[in-house]
Amino acid sequence: MARSLRVRRGGARLRAVALIGIDGSGKTTQAHRLAEALTAAGHPATYHRNAGGRRWLGRVAHRLGRRDAQRLVGRDGLLAVESVLRWLAIALALLTCLVTGRTAVMDRYAACQYASIRAHGGQRWERLARAGYRVFPAPQVTFLLTVDPAEAYRRIERRGTDHESMRWLTAAATAYRALPEYAGFVVVDANGSPEEVARRIRAHLGEWLPGDPSASPGGTRPPAGGSGRDGPVPAQARP
Repeated sequence: MARSLRVRRGGARLRAVALIGIDGSGKTTQAHRLAEALTAAGHPATYHRNAGGRRWLGRVAHRLGRRDAQRLVGRDGLLAVESVLRWLAIALALLTCLVTGRTAVMDRYAACQYASIRAHGGQRWERLARAGYRVFPAPQVTFLLTVDPAEAYRRIERRGTDHESMRWLTAAATAYRALPEYAGFVVVDANGSPEEVARRIRAHLGEWLPGDPSASPGGTRPPAGGSGRDGPVPAQARP
């Protein structure tokens, strides 16, 4: 599968790379690192954080005495707000990179919304979300950062800016693996240090990062039962 990915890319300009995964998987850290690496290698790249506003809504909920965003606007309200805000963020990111010609390094993409819907138990909304997000082209590479939910929970608690329950993290991890797009993801073991994860990611972008000493093969195998490929994570450099 990794070979077919290289053949398919065959000399084309890298237009968009997406990093997806549960909270605490290291998407933002790796997206910044990759954008910086691509820019340094002569492929100007811009980081884009395509958030759905759940963390912001959570802070608003706390100020109003509610436990979380879902208690504030309800499950359906949360999914609606999240879907719209993420759609707008992705649209702006793609438009910006179309105008500037820079590579878009996406911290979250459409698959994150589908996984969020499934993890919230709102599957009836997925068809509507997919209809809306269908206008966006698939990134040339989508990296799924996989991490043990317990490790993700520890990371989130350490950063101290928000909180996620183990139940939610486990449900989200399961939702990503159940997506029909899963077979096309480059699956990256993100349980290690940021440096280890960055090496795994960059190893899959050798066509655009030639001569990168960290880009040696030897990533982890995809999990059993899936055809996902172990691979890189994007980093950032603002214009």
